[in-house]
Amino acid sequence: MNTAAITAVGHYAPEKVVPNSYFESYLDTTEEWIMSRTGIRERRFLENGATSDLAVEAARKALAMRGISPEEVECIIIATVTPDMFFPSTAALVQHKLGAKNAWGFDLSGACSGFLYALATGVQFIQAGTYTKVLVIGADKMTSIVDMEDRNTCILFGDGGAAVLLEPNEEEGYGIIDWVNYMDGSGMEALHMKAGGSLRPSTLETVQNKMHYITQDGKAVFKVAVVGMADVSVEIMKRNNLKSEDIAWLVPHQANMRIIQSTADRMGLDMDHVMVNIDRYGNTTAATIPSCLAEYHADGRLKRGDNIVLASFGAGYTWGASLIKWSI
Repeated sequence: MNTAAITAVGHYAPEKVVPNSYFESYLDTTEEWIMSRTGIRERRFLENGATSDLAVEAARKALAMRGISPEEVECIIIATVTPDMFFPSTAALVQHKLGAKNAWGFDLSGACSGFLYALATGVQFIQAGTYTKVLVIGADKMTSIVDMEDRNTCILFGDGGAAVLLEPNEEEGYGIIDWVNYMDGSGMEALHMKAGGSLRPSTLETVQNKMHYITQDGKAVFKVAVVGMADVSVEIMKRNNLKSEDIAWLVPHQANMRIIQSTADRMGLDMDHVMVNIDRYGNTTAATIPSCLAEYHADGRLKRGDNIVLASFGAGYTWGASLIKWSI
């Protein structure tokens, strides 16, 4: 069986920077309150365009890093909860805009765990020998589904996209070593969008009642996320007989600094071994984990041979972890 490795990474953040003071100017909140409870200092908003545009920019960077053309890509998997539209898929739009005329693809909805779900899916295509070049992209324009008058959610999210290229692994022991994913649909009530799907199609009433925005019970989500993300991170270590000193990096979903710190503590890691960019981008949902990979690789902190654990928790509930030995 082939194994899969990440051979290129790319990240795109929109130009518009939105600091905490923006919300302080019109909501009953303060910059200190936001920073102390979330770890977020600023985030990026996409002023013109959609999720597909975030994905395309990230994909271009990844392909440029690898030195290959879009025509060589065989499959595109887009993890997102903010597709440009119900149909066609965002993957189809990305394929066209990118010029990846020989690729097919699809969207995958796993909320904040979407990238890990998509990564595991892409790995299967490589392992089966079906494809040799699979683009896995996490991208979300969260500002399109956030109520900017809801101070409990609007401060948390930003827009962004990030991509990885999967190819067959050429050296034993490198690449995506293991992964485990979970789901529990009973968590739906704590984090969901009330309308816009087949259960409650869009109407004047659903729009007036703000039912097309994120609905979140922050305390309930925090309680399960802080346990779930830590537990699955420890599980992936135990499955592979790894100790804290064997892990070079934890790459956690960037939702809240307290959840990130709790996960690191459970793994026995200090924060020097944890990738963090929530302070600059906020929660970009499916883009958080691959954006960390792209940034830390670009600035030389992520080294070939590093054992890294990716971990996430999101709406659904969904959660999971992946173990990678970095190969680039």
